[in-house]
Amino acid sequence: MPRPAIAPASTRIAWIGTGVMGSSMCGRLMDAGFAATVQNRSRAKTDALVARGAKFAATPREAAADAGIIFTMVGHPHDVHEVILGPEGVLAGCREGAILVDMTTSKPSLAERIAAVANERGVSSIDAPVSGGDVGARNGTLSIMIGGDKEAVDALEPCWQAMGKTWILQGGPGAGQHTKMMNQTLVAGGMMSICEALLYAHRAGLDLNRALESVASGAAGSWALSNLGPRIIRGDFAPGFFVEHFLKDLAIVLEESRRMNLALPGVALAEQLYRAAAGQGHSRDGTQSLILALAQISGFAWKVEN
Repeated sequence: MPRPAIAPASTRIAWIGTGVMGSSMCGRLMDAGFAATVQNRSRAKTDALVARGAKFAATPREAAADAGIIFTMVGHPHDVHEVILGPEGVLAGCREGAILVDMTTSKPSLAERIAAVANERGVSSIDAPVSGGDVGARNGTLSIMIGGDKEAVDALEPCWQAMGKTWILQGGPGAGQHTKMMNQTLVAGGMMSICEALLYAHRAGLDLNRALESVASGAAGSWALSNLGPRIIRGDFAPGFFVEHFLKDLAIVLEESRRMNLALPGVALAEQLYRAAAGQGHSRDGTQSLILALAQISGFAWKVEN
């Protein structure tokens, strides 16, 4: 039986995981006209969406029951396993013909397993982790890295349009997660460079805002430099992405690299430095808080009056 066309006026979504990213992404879909059912372990984090008209569900299984598309955006692979494969998970409740989209950054092998179980139940499973942080989630400008069935991915075009600026099918189940691991490898090196550059500029006596204006428009420019550099300068370490979640991602990269017999010394160094940041109490701060750990290594506290 052909799958019904996906359209805001006729398709209900379920969204499981309404944290920093998930709440904004679900909100973008609601802005596009989709009716939504939401579920989160901490119910209070769904309040803003419920106030806008979303229906609350007590469990992922309940949320999935009347939805044509089920999105999950949780913290760790064990959370993904629980909300999708657990006894009160999505696959225990969703109907045949539904599409499951896991947007958590998780293990490629878990994405493959979920796809196999979902296929047995007549459900299409897609892994679609994102990049772009809290800003991209709010503005609908995320980069979405997709693995799964092309027909289901194409059917989700109205959803991708609401949430992202770029969405690219990378291959079968797990390919989206592998692409996200590539992304996190790039981010790890980039954040180390940004923090070290700002430390250098500070010690050299430069006006950090003026220096940043110069380098951000040149060959060294990047999204992270333009968006997180100013936050570092003004001492804003609020999380667009938690250090503890980045440590989870780097652990997956290192696990996959060992499996593929790859040496990635830069990622290993980044993992150790972020572990130091977490040890200093910054696990729930944003990834830009790495500069606090690096400053401490050099014997001073990062506090810039600029």
